[in-house]
Amino acid sequence: MRLAVLFSGGKDSVHAAYTMVQMGHQLTTLVSIVPSDDHSWVFHTPNLEFLPTMANAMGLPLVTEASTGEEKSDLKALYKALRGLDIDGVVMGAIASDYQWDRINQVCEELGLKTFSPLWRKDQSILMEDIVMSGIRSLLVRVSCEGMDDSWLGREINGHTLENMATLSNKYRFNLSGEGGEYETLVLDSPLHNQSLCISDLKKDISRDEGNLIIGKMILEGKNGS
Repeated sequence: MRLAVLFSGGKDSVHAAYTMVQMGHQLTTLVSIVPSDDHSWVFHTPNLEFLPTMANAMGLPLVTEASTGEEKSDLKALYKALRGLDIDGVVMGAIASDYQWDRINQVCEELGLKTFSPLWRKDQSILMEDIVMSGIRSLLVRVSCEGMDDSWLGREINGHTLENMATLSNKYRFNLSGEGGEYETLVLDSPLHNQSLCISDLKKDISRDEGNLIIGKMILEGKNGS
């Protein structure tokens, strides 16, 4: 099938897209909703100004729609972004959020589109290991839970960091995959990327409730010596 991907630049949307490609489907478009509110009801928000560069790295066209970040506006923007696309279905990276899964399915049903959630209800420890093993390189760009302080910002999720995260998740009882907003990620490279991303001019913005990695510059780098 020809599929659009609800794309945030984070690990879950990229891994969901990669899973569908492995099943033989064709990715045609990246679709991103850009909320003005940094704490959108439905969608991921960090570093959305770099979405065009992220899409270029994957060699896919990008469709964006602005929203206020409130539920009604987010879903209206999603409807507008999807309605004109020549696609059979939509891929989303939802893992455990009934709220997100239900709202996005409602929009797709109105448009007569199939929805694919290949990560849905998977064991999160296994899922995180799959993400690392698949070759997806992601950095933590937001932390917002007890147990993960600003020292985690900018760290890549690999086998070692995942082991540490699992220990903290068990101790502080936060969601290991970050599905509850405990942290957010940015993918630098994956099997879907034609070029990898290189970031620089980094700084940390720390508040009482969360820490954010502010990226000043993002450029594309060739892979395999290209």
